[in-house]
Amino acid sequence: MASNEADTMTNAQVQLVTAGALETMVRDIFVAAGCADEEGGHIARELVGANLTGHDSHGVVRVPIYIDWMRAGYVLPGRNAQMVTDGGAFVVLDGQLGFGQTVATQAVALGIERAQAQGTCIVALRSAGHIGRVGAYAETAIAAGLISIHFVNVAGSPLVAPFGAVERRFSTAPFAIGLPLPERPVVLDFATSLVAEGKVQVASYGGRPLPPDALVSPDGRRSGDPHVLYGEYTSTDLRRPSGGAGAIRAFGEHKGSGLALMCELLAGALTGGGCAGPLQGERRGIANGMLSVYLSPAHFGTQAEFERIGREYLDWVLAARPIDEEAPVLAPGEPETRTRAARLADGVPLPVATWDALRRTATELGVAT
Repeated sequence: MASNEADTMTNAQVQLVTAGALETMVRDIFVAAGCADEEGGHIARELVGANLTGHDSHGVVRVPIYIDWMRAGYVLPGRNAQMVTDGGAFVVLDGQLGFGQTVATQAVALGIERAQAQGTCIVALRSAGHIGRVGAYAETAIAAGLISIHFVNVAGSPLVAPFGAVERRFSTAPFAIGLPLPERPVVLDFATSLVAEGKVQVASYGGRPLPPDALVSPDGRRSGDPHVLYGEYTSTDLRRPSGGAGAIRAFGEHKGSGLALMCELLAGALTGGGCAGPLQGERRGIANGMLSVYLSPAHFGTQAEFERIGREYLDWVLAARPIDEEAPVLAPGEPETRTRAARLADGVPLPVATWDALRRTATELGVAT
């Protein structure tokens, strides 16, 4: 579930930008950097879409580092997901280091097409650029009437310490599930780390502070200071996890740590794309892997029961008496829906440092701001 990552900032600390203007600016940045118009527009829609749902960690704060990766050849424009294995109900795709928003969207479209035709499909995607907010792909499957389950890892990006350790071994290893219940779809989407790395970025730019136990330093002390992960930086520096010696902690102690391990093994090892480590050979940059399972309730012959029983149960869960009458129980995905409506109406709040970094990137590429 999302939270409004700007809710602790004053008006003086944020720049409000309309979603349309922000999307245009981000699209122009990627086109100026070498993307085709269509691809640049798609990347922009996905990034701004993350901001609209309140997942600022996966939004436009990523633009400067995406451009940096693109210049370094770590992520490549104009690439398509390439078929490696086609087993009908299961496929393996190679993203060829294309932009994650491009190749993951293609992988999801193929999984949906196959599941709608035959009831189920498993799609293994490897070597994709950063794919962004995983919940967006679950939402796409829901719109097609499908259940989807997504295990994700980041090859070459150890950031998270296993339970009881201080050294990095896992990526933030996101996990998502989408269920198409009538009139109230459910989207569960979270990193298996206590916070996503992007949230550490947002905090380092003056956004919502981290929980005081989100990170762990080499001596075992828990901290909410982004310097633990990034080391020293100025307001204009790109945030690079290689600069710090600390790690992000797994959520839920041993439970989150165990789920992170499974995401690494399923999205990294089974896809053939590689786990977070140990780093081997000449790997340059990072790459996402994603193992996705698509299920069609219509083909199972239980769609009516699934929708009736599922909706009745969800409503019963949400009717539980809350601790605080002003804070009712919410279903996964409801905070995102509310935040999207508010930000479409009022504008997207960006920490001033994030806005400045975005404008600097635009200026470097000759894009008007």
